[in-house]
Amino acid sequence: RRTAELLDTHCRWEYDDLPYWSGEVDCCINAWTLANGVWLGVDVSGIADWFLEHQLPDGGWNCDWVEGSRRSSFHSTLNSLKGLLAFETVAGGNVDIRAARRRGEEYLLQRRLVNRMTTNQPVGQWINDFSYPIRWRYSALNACDYFRRAATHDGTVPDPRMSEALSIVRAARRADGTWLQTGRQPGRVWFEVDVPAGQPSKWLTLYGARVLDWWEAAT
Repeated sequence: RRTAELLDTHCRWEYDDLPYWSGEVDCCINAWTLANGVWLGVDVSGIADWFLEHQLPDGGWNCDWVEGSRRSSFHSTLNSLKGLLAFETVAGGNVDIRAARRRGEEYLLQRRLVNRMTTNQPVGQWINDFSYPIRWRYSALNACDYFRRAATHDGTVPDPRMSEALSIVRAARRADGTWLQTGRQPGRVWFEVDVPAGQPSKWLTLYGARVLDWWEAAT
């Protein structure tokens, strides 16, 4: 609790000097703030409501909405969903939050988690890049792990539209059962939590094995 109080007292966002627990304008930042807030026992319902107000017509979210974007982003949508799921898991049933989460999930599922809607071709090479810490980056593994957690929370079976993304995760598994770190995201860290690029990652192996075990058990 002391951590939450210290953040409230001493931290402001660079954007308009906004109070820490009110969030700011970036979907990904707000998603992590929402998840951290419920973990620390803070009332962050205002940030949860912010996601309802900023969900785009196609069902997802985009951090560039403030610049006028009306088309959702894979990255922003997945991070927003993670934050909403964390809030819903702790705060309990909220019809509006659940409906927004389902719409965001459908945005990704319609694209089979990895393809453009217009061409049905992979949205980018980055869907194959598995890295830890994950930070804000989207990947097939990151998306599949979210849907595993969401289905577990909702008590539902895996959506078959995940199968293409699951194939990417499965293909990346090495003969010894591990997944490699493909590259580290830029940004300052206080201490290292995983291996350099090209080496087997214990965290990615945990994520990958957990996703495949869940999928195979359920299907």
